[in-house]
Amino acid sequence: MRRLRPLLALVLAPVLTACFAPGGDGAAGASPDGTRLRVALAFPPAENLSPYGADATILSRLGVTEGLTALDANGAAAPALAASWRRENDRSWLFTLREATFQDGSTVTPAAVATALSHAARAKPVPAALAGVAFTAKAEGGERVRITTEKPDPVLPLRLSSPSLAILSTKAYDKKDKADPVGTATGPFELTEVTGTTAATLDRYDDYWGGRAQATGVDVKFVADGTARASALRTKQVDLAEAVPVAQAATLDKGTREATATTRTTSLLLNTRKGPFKDAALRAAAREAVDTSVLAEDVYEGYADAGAGIYGPAVTWAAGKRTEPVGRAKAGRPDGTRITLATYDNRPELPEVAQVLKQQLEKAGFEVTLEVREYSRLESDALDGRFDAFVGARNSLVDTGDPVAVLASDYTCDGGYNLALLCDKRVDRAVAKAADIADTAERQDAAMAAEARILGTDAVVPLVHQRIITGVATSVRGALLDPYERTLVGIGTRR
Repeated sequence: MRRLRPLLALVLAPVLTACFAPGGDGAAGASPDGTRLRVALAFPPAENLSPYGADATILSRLGVTEGLTALDANGAAAPALAASWRRENDRSWLFTLREATFQDGSTVTPAAVATALSHAARAKPVPAALAGVAFTAKAEGGERVRITTEKPDPVLPLRLSSPSLAILSTKAYDKKDKADPVGTATGPFELTEVTGTTAATLDRYDDYWGGRAQATGVDVKFVADGTARASALRTKQVDLAEAVPVAQAATLDKGTREATATTRTTSLLLNTRKGPFKDAALRAAAREAVDTSVLAEDVYEGYADAGAGIYGPAVTWAAGKRTEPVGRAKAGRPDGTRITLATYDNRPELPEVAQVLKQQLEKAGFEVTLEVREYSRLESDALDGRFDAFVGARNSLVDTGDPVAVLASDYTCDGGYNLALLCDKRVDRAVAKAADIADTAERQDAAMAAEARILGTDAVVPLVHQRIITGVATSVRGALLDPYERTLVGIGTRR
């Protein structure tokens, strides 16, 4: 099914009915007992559902994949496939596995876990959770896996909770440098079919170690258009709709919209490697041109707070530790400097944010060309630095739950998701210093010092801190809405 554009609800209803109705064209195997869940997700797979990149959260949100650990409600590492662990010395950790099986019927063994982690460590580009981290994983006696890091890593259990470090069976790696999650994961739902970037079918995995899921399966459609997702929920064609646009919130019954404070920040990222924003003075001019309060109040209609930093209000400890940016340049004069500003439409507010920024930047003296695409058609160009500026929404704790990890992946010379292409030795030193600290409070202090150094480069301009709106049908119980946006469907999710 082609990607949907904004249409009247009258037109959308029959289209989406065809997508989800049993026996319809493109139907995903709806169950006659009515216990399958129908889900509309905003982001089509960008990397063939590889667990090593942006698609990893699709797999974790649908209950397909798991890691050795998970994040609890307080953002601490909690048991998942590993029942327990202990630190042997500065660089060595010993993890004891629980009894579990892969969805292909094989047993979760120390050797299988070591193979999965070794593949993740060799992936190109490196998963964001492993930015700046090198390790080896080896099977030990009994049900244990020893992980040895090249350098001390005091938050390794937290890092291993990343969706990009999911454990798959050895069958998943039959193709060189590939990891196929279809039927090879460990979660309560098994990915059985993927239809390109349009749909996916999941069936309940009855032998899941955590107990049998209450839903018999999940039928997923990837619907990039936010208006279409909201209409699908309103017309009862889906049970869960991800990332409902702010503009559509009022069209949903109050009982079907859930606003969740998240650790997601929408930012303006400026290309520091080449083009106009290689000049720090022009980056400062762009930062001074932006009025974030307009974005929070008008574009997000109160479902966001004005940008304060890389970490927003949902990171409760950050505000009290934040310091002023360090080393900012004096703003220069744009004088008609031409720039290309890019964003994606999967998060429906972003094109409107970009349009407002275009106006603000033009008022300051820039000439702005705006480019909007679907995320899967934009990411590689953004990472290659083909735009001067980029508007993106980033969950600062989604990769590991560790506040330092996002700084390493997004703002250091070797970062795997460095959209600003920032390479500043002072920033790298500040991030490295924070990464070496084990004490939680001291690590947070060092992370905020690194944030101040990053903001001082004007490579990133935090715009707003979002509250994500999820459409949840009144018949649905047990949807998993968390500030890290790692979960959505679990064993207790049902209708």
